[in-house]
Amino acid sequence: MCCVLSLLVFIGPRIAAIAWYITDTARWNAAFSNILWPIAGVLFVPWMTLAWVWMSPDGVSGLEWIVVGLGLLLDIGAFGGGGYSRRNRG
Repeated sequence: MCCVLSLLVFIGPRIAAIAWYITDTARWNAAFSNILWPIAGVLFVPWMTLAWVWMSPDGVSGLEWIVVGLGLLLDIGAFGGGGYSRRNRG
């Protein structure tokens, strides 16, 4: 069960980002000026990238930064949580 959850946390947002890009390319083009940023974002910080695309058609401002920050915290938690659980296995 833990492996399935880990798989969903790591691969799930990447699959969602690819599916969202295929279905709504215009929104992704409005959020990013070149193709390098979304590719790097999906590889390294997928939750934050999804939050950025969700919030940024008119530019991220005000309380929308909280949503982007929560995406970053989810990414940090996904990477840090794996190291924490490996340390406790002994």
